[in-house]
Amino acid sequence: MRWAFIGASNIAGRWMVDAVRSVGDDVIAVVSGDPDRAKAFADAHHIGHALADESPLKGLGVDAVYISTTNEKHEASVLRAAACGFHVLCEKPLATRLESARRMVNACHVAGVTLGTNFHLRHNQVHQMMRDSVRNGALGQMVCVRVNHSVFLPHNLQGWRLKDKAAGGGVVLDIAVHNADSVAFILGEYPEEVTALTGNSGMGEGLEDTAMSIWRFPSGITVFTHQGFATPYGEKGIELLGTKAALKGISMLDQGSPGTVTLMSDQGNQLTEMPDVNLYNKVLENFHKALRGESTDMADGKAGLNSLAVALSILESAKSGQTVHVNYGHPQGQ
Repeated sequence: MRWAFIGASNIAGRWMVDAVRSVGDDVIAVVSGDPDRAKAFADAHHIGHALADESPLKGLGVDAVYISTTNEKHEASVLRAAACGFHVLCEKPLATRLESARRMVNACHVAGVTLGTNFHLRHNQVHQMMRDSVRNGALGQMVCVRVNHSVFLPHNLQGWRLKDKAAGGGVVLDIAVHNADSVAFILGEYPEEVTALTGNSGMGEGLEDTAMSIWRFPSGITVFTHQGFATPYGEKGIELLGTKAALKGISMLDQGSPGTVTLMSDQGNQLTEMPDVNLYNKVLENFHKALRGESTDMADGKAGLNSLAVALSILESAKSGQTVHVNYGHPQGQ
């Protein structure tokens, strides 16, 4: 399958070119509004076409596009891709507004093309183990979940994420969407209401760089989440707390870390080191499964829409000081 990359981003160069090639596909074009950036990216990754806009793509025999432009540009690119019959893998958040995400999902559905959201973390082996433990009842009745996903935003990424609200900057749209997808993947449900506080430690320029929130789920489970951009020494992970046992996953919210998981029960603590898996390769493998109509763990367009709804509700709650019912536009995020 032949891919075009819309956006010559850091993640595209560091992870996605190799991921596409790992499944036997090819990247034949890259598009950037900066022609010099497009050419430099194409030269560095041996890509045949460096383009300043998307209009030539239909004539190049493109089958699918990977979109990693700033968030406010995603909708236009997805709608153009769907109109051309291209399958789409789009970075998170799917959009900056819920109505945009709905249009994107609907356009791909009408066009009969696959839409995936690039939530790579759900392919980590700790996530998979946690999901299986919830499903098989190994933890007993689930009571609550704690998510710590506060990081130090690398210097090379300290641009629009810290100061451009229109582009979808701020820690909530950048990281809380990941947490919403991870928790939903593990528990099999999305929250129905959220209560949140956001803050600014001085890194964000007029935008939140830290956020804490509590989510309530239809099953009664409560979830605490913490997202941040300015904490270089925080421990990142997810804890599942049940009536029979608990699972604590550490270092499994990173792009390149396999992580560990500890089972805590009456029998003591059992630590398991998980195998190292390239999460982006897994994204592409699952994308191909979706194209073949097979069962897949891929985050589809609706997963992208649902996670965005949670993130926007966090921002709304923090602004209003009230608990907010999450508006998915369909029952309970399903």
